[in-house]
Amino acid sequence: MRLISCFLALALSTSAALAGDVGPLAPGAPAGVKNAQDVGNNTILYVALGAAVVAGIAVAASSGDDAAPTPTPPTTTTTTTTV
Repeated sequence: MRLISCFLALALSTSAALAGDVGPLAPGAPAGVKNAQDVGNNTILYVALGAAVVAGIAVAASSGDDAAPTPTPPTTTTTTTTV
């Protein structure tokens, strides 16, 4: 638990430190809205990854060998004696 909290603190502190170097946008220049809108357009990728996960779970669930072994019938031996 301590390790997870250390990684979380490190991730949060580095993102704030890296964002401090960025200055304000220049007036009159485009802000890059079109580029920002195109970044999140990965719907096909997410659908493909979801289908792969579902297929993997289906294969893993169906590949189990749940068949019970067939019991072997008991062997009987008969001995006959002749007099």
